[in-house]
Amino acid sequence: MHKVGITDTILRDAHQSQAATRMRVSQMIPAFEMLDKVGYYSLECWGGATFDSCLRFLNEDPWERLRILRKGLPNTKLQMLLRGQNILGYKHYSDDVVDFFVKKTIENGCDIIRCFDALNDLRNMETAVKATRQYGGTAEVAMSYTISPVHTEDYFVKLSGEIAKMGADIICIKDMANLLLPYAAYSLIQRLKAETGLPIVLHTHNTTGTGDMTLLKAIEAGVDVVDTSLSPLGNGTAQPATEALVATLQGTEYDTGLDLKLLIELAGYFRGVATELTTEGWRDPGRVLAVDVNTLLYQVPGGMLSNLISQLKEAGAMDRYYDVLAEIPCVREDCGYPPLVTPSSQIVGTAAVMNVVAGERYKMAPNEFKDVVRGKYGATTIPIKDEFAEKILGDEAKDRITHRPADSLEPELDKAKKEFAEYIEQPEDILTGAMFPGPAIEFFKYRQAEKYGVDSTLLDAEDKVYPV
Repeated sequence: MHKVGITDTILRDAHQSQAATRMRVSQMIPAFEMLDKVGYYSLECWGGATFDSCLRFLNEDPWERLRILRKGLPNTKLQMLLRGQNILGYKHYSDDVVDFFVKKTIENGCDIIRCFDALNDLRNMETAVKATRQYGGTAEVAMSYTISPVHTEDYFVKLSGEIAKMGADIICIKDMANLLLPYAAYSLIQRLKAETGLPIVLHTHNTTGTGDMTLLKAIEAGVDVVDTSLSPLGNGTAQPATEALVATLQGTEYDTGLDLKLLIELAGYFRGVATELTTEGWRDPGRVLAVDVNTLLYQVPGGMLSNLISQLKEAGAMDRYYDVLAEIPCVREDCGYPPLVTPSSQIVGTAAVMNVVAGERYKMAPNEFKDVVRGKYGATTIPIKDEFAEKILGDEAKDRITHRPADSLEPELDKAKKEFAEYIEQPEDILTGAMFPGPAIEFFKYRQAEKYGVDSTLLDAEDKVYPV
């Protein structure tokens, strides 16, 4: 019997994918007792965009959220998503910041750290993986799955062998745009298990409507753990529904052993949360639950689509939507076929919008796009052509870097400690300030106002805090 583990994403990726990461910890707490009884392999509940969202929009301390989760879920492994050297931001941070972040994450209660890099450049994950193991966490290393002339099954099998050598405890296939089709999943997982001998996890979405079938074929191929979400925030741009998969596997050799009645009770609670998020305007059921086969053509994840739409609306160019979708594969090829996942998805998408709106390719290039060409994000899947680099960078093309980008960064922890000294109430605040300086200061001021009873209307204009 091959019992399949379930990682439920209801507390992180599900509401990130469907409701702009706006679920508050107060909406999670009433479900803790039931969630802790389920017997999940893990709950994915931190990392990704939750840290930024807590600070920027919810006036919550993300570290306090993690501590609340740990206290309320004592019998369940907690899991986070980490962007390698980017940690939870959109640029590379120095090794001392990455190391200290991982240390404090594990100390505050996280068990499993799923680490990925947008370019699949393993150099960008070395520090985080080493720190995870050093401080007693489980290192789950993810491959960002995509399809291109160079992203073949052989590519991912070879990559999995390199991941195993770097010390991963578990390997995750991170299929962020639901591009991994059922029979391809079956073949790939069989080969990964044979190549590495490590547990394999599959993370997918249901954007193209194939997610449930992909999970089922993956399970038949011997996958160890799959990501799902309780149905009120499941399917569509999020993960396939937990209850549906558990029911499908009941009584088979793959039976999860999870209590379907308890899951249905939990779904009843989160249905209310989903309604609240919809009423508040953060969740559009029609959009997030629609099956969009364009994803298979253009490989654009759901979050990237919403960014494109907002950019086109701002430019008054919504009529060029399909032109932009067609432009994305061209931009992606030009810059070495990066997988489209944060932050590369936003970078490629913005460049495609600018190309279409300007009516000329690369008449203007975003700074982040130039940084991809410079090598500041790491090595692309295939090298960017010299003539293209010269077109984008001009004379600077000769200074492109080939070393690990973080090797160029000076230590940043001490600098952050000094910069945010007046606000620091816990060591974790140093990390919050180092990663998100602007939103961190806003949050620190809000926290001080709340703690010391300062009327926020009396703050100076430049100190103004805007409670949610």
